[in-house]
Amino acid sequence: MSVFAALFSGVSGLQTYGAALGIMADNITNVNTVGYKESRASFTTLVTETSSSSSYSPGGVGLQTRALISRQGLLQASTSATDLSIDGAGFFVVKLAARAEDDSGEILFSRAGSFTPDQEGFLQNTAGHYLMGWPVDAAGKIPANLGSLDSLVPINTSGLTGTAEATDTVKLRANLQSSTSVNPLEATYAPATSANNMASGNVTPDFERTIQVFDGQGGAHTLTISMLKSSTNNEWNVEVYADPASEVTPVAPLVDGQVATGKLRFNTDGTLDLTNTDASLKSAFAVNWTTGAAASSIDFDWGSNGDSNGITQFDSVSALISSNVNGAVFGNVTGVSVGKDGKVTALFDNGLSRSVFKLPLATFQNPDGLNRRQGNAYGISDFSGNFSMVEAGTGGGGTIAPATLEASTVDLAGEFTNLITTQRAFSASTKVITTADEMLDELTRIKR
Repeated sequence: MSVFAALFSGVSGLQTYGAALGIMADNITNVNTVGYKESRASFTTLVTETSSSSSYSPGGVGLQTRALISRQGLLQASTSATDLSIDGAGFFVVKLAARAEDDSGEILFSRAGSFTPDQEGFLQNTAGHYLMGWPVDAAGKIPANLGSLDSLVPINTSGLTGTAEATDTVKLRANLQSSTSVNPLEATYAPATSANNMASGNVTPDFERTIQVFDGQGGAHTLTISMLKSSTNNEWNVEVYADPASEVTPVAPLVDGQVATGKLRFNTDGTLDLTNTDASLKSAFAVNWTTGAAASSIDFDWGSNGDSNGITQFDSVSALISSNVNGAVFGNVTGVSVGKDGKVTALFDNGLSRSVFKLPLATFQNPDGLNRRQGNAYGISDFSGNFSMVEAGTGGGGTIAPATLEASTVDLAGEFTNLITTQRAFSASTKVITTADEMLDELTRIKR
């Protein structure tokens, strides 16, 4: 009987519009939640299939929830360097665990980027999810397998305090004056003999400069680069040695704190002739420190063959134009900064900085199909598809926007309007139930 069907149709209205009210309530109460993505209630008919146009069997109304997770929220400026948002379609990779280093933690995905350090220095958002990233090695490289979750580690910069990085590269730009007179002592010059070399001080170099390098313990050392013009055209004798000499143990035939000796040669146009330069100057210098630090391997970059981008021999005054030496001893961490490319850089109190992590961005074929999880996070579902991890600025993931937060996508005016229409629909459904009840009551009175 259609009256009973109408009664159940009204009941479905109460259930559906009550559920819709819950969706709107969540949207409204999360209007200020960072990175919140609104959900929308969509209604669908539940008409019972009929075989004749002369009859109709009501079925009521059903509810389908649409999660608008892919919708971009407004980026708002923040004063915290660890407040992050994403300008694009990607998600932060986070871990839900009691402690950041728990291996049993669950990997989730989030747009909520209000991160602050916990008591151990690990970055976590307001929901307690730990931010994950790729570690960056001393050469600035990240792991090769970007798609593996095993390559991710919790972001923590406080543990870098007091670390050091040994010098392994020295790049020089200098000019050696071509018209320099040949030193009379050059005739008896012998780098492996203390009485006839520059490291001992018995032969005065035509050009000499010092640079500072660091060992693996952060110890600072002075290396002296001395050059003596040869009686052979376009050729200079080179010695690189420690000052004081007692800081290194030379490897024979080196003496007097030397770490390298050889002949540097030039072309007739004053550019570097790297091809004919002694091999001892073109290979990395082994430096055996006597201070207890591990031995260093330092590569001296004299410049490109046939080019003037390094050491040259022109008829202008001999001078060191520039030197670029890597390696450092890092002090206490005073803060971090995050770039648009996702690089996390630690800032130290001695003015140095170092890239320590890089943030991946996770992308999905259908982000609106993700499962909602507690704490404004999401999990993989059959509808979302699997994730891909990409570097910021590549693969459609978007870029990191540091010192900003993504606002909720809730439109408060639209939600209040939906509240009014939903309330009216709910009230109308109650009238259907009341009317059906009155009709059934009339029906039962027929027998009286």
